[in-house]
Amino acid sequence: MSTETTVHPTAIAFNGHHGSHQTVERPWGTFTVLEEGKGYKIKRIEVRPGHRLSLQMHHHRSEHWIVVSGTAKVTCGDQEIMISTNQSTYVPQCTAHRLENPGVIPLILIEVQNGEYLGEDDIIRFQDDYARHEKKTA
Repeated sequence: MSTETTVHPTAIAFNGHHGSHQTVERPWGTFTVLEEGKGYKIKRIEVRPGHRLSLQMHHHRSEHWIVVSGTAKVTCGDQEIMISTNQSTYVPQCTAHRLENPGVIPLILIEVQNGEYLGEDDIIRFQDDYARHEKKTA
């Protein structure tokens, strides 16, 4: 499988205001940064059926995940839970976590990141289905 990144511009309207956002492809699906400011970043994440993100952690940020559609299998520390549409979960800073789509439709969620540093290089991968733990890129 290719782990190359493809970026697509996406036009999104917020209360009549149009902004251009880039959708970044990953082996598991896509993410789009909807907004970012001092200490926070908001992403739309789509995970293809049967795919999952790496088991990872972040030194500088926490994350809130809100499911918009589909079902998410979430590993957070030593707990594993299932959440679905209109449910959410919190991932504390420095906690190993993973997001997985066990369903047959795309999993769509909103991720709100909080922290002093929100760069894509603040990802420590412990296990990855796409062998990206050997690289420094997200």
